[in-house]
Amino acid sequence: MSWTDERVETLKTMWSEGKSASQIAKALGGVTRNAVIGKVHRLGLSNRTAAPKPAAGKPAPEETASPPPAAATKPAPVPQATPAKPEPVKAEPPAPAPAPVEARTPQPQTPLPPARPMSEVPEEARRNLEEVEKNALRLSLLQLTERTCKWPFGDPATDDFFFCGLPVAPGKPYCEACVAVAFQPMSARRDRARAR
Repeated sequence: MSWTDERVETLKTMWSEGKSASQIAKALGGVTRNAVIGKVHRLGLSNRTAAPKPAAGKPAPEETASPPPAAATKPAPVPQATPAKPEPVKAEPPAPAPAPVEARTPQPQTPLPPARPMSEVPEEARRNLEEVEKNALRLSLLQLTERTCKWPFGDPATDDFFFCGLPVAPGKPYCEACVAVAFQPMSARRDRARAR
């Protein structure tokens, strides 16, 4: 699309009448709103002042004169809307500071043997357990697997706490020696109860 003299005159007239760029583009046909805005700026019409109409037969001002300086093409300031008064925001009380986390040895997640005094454990099993403690792999909780003995040694609150770690007995969470301490036959328990 080319800007003919007639189209430029129509644009100038409609612009001075206060028509929008979209309305002018629609009236001209074959031109976009952005093209109209660009032409308005090149013609120096952006301030919406009425431009004098050239006499018939004279060339359009854009063909004879250079465009006005950039300061003259500055658009009129847009009136600022008064901002609405914001509603007061209720301040929420600050969240309580989290309690400091103490570094502790993780508690075992596997079943522990029944808590009973070692004096109730048969002498042979106790000796076996002492031997196991000497040969234990001394694993931490994170090193345990389904194939490692989970018998705990020591106090979980201390640094020297560990798990046996030897290979487990089939179907049990402990090695053979630890199973002898943890799972005793019913008859042995009954005999000890009667002896009391």
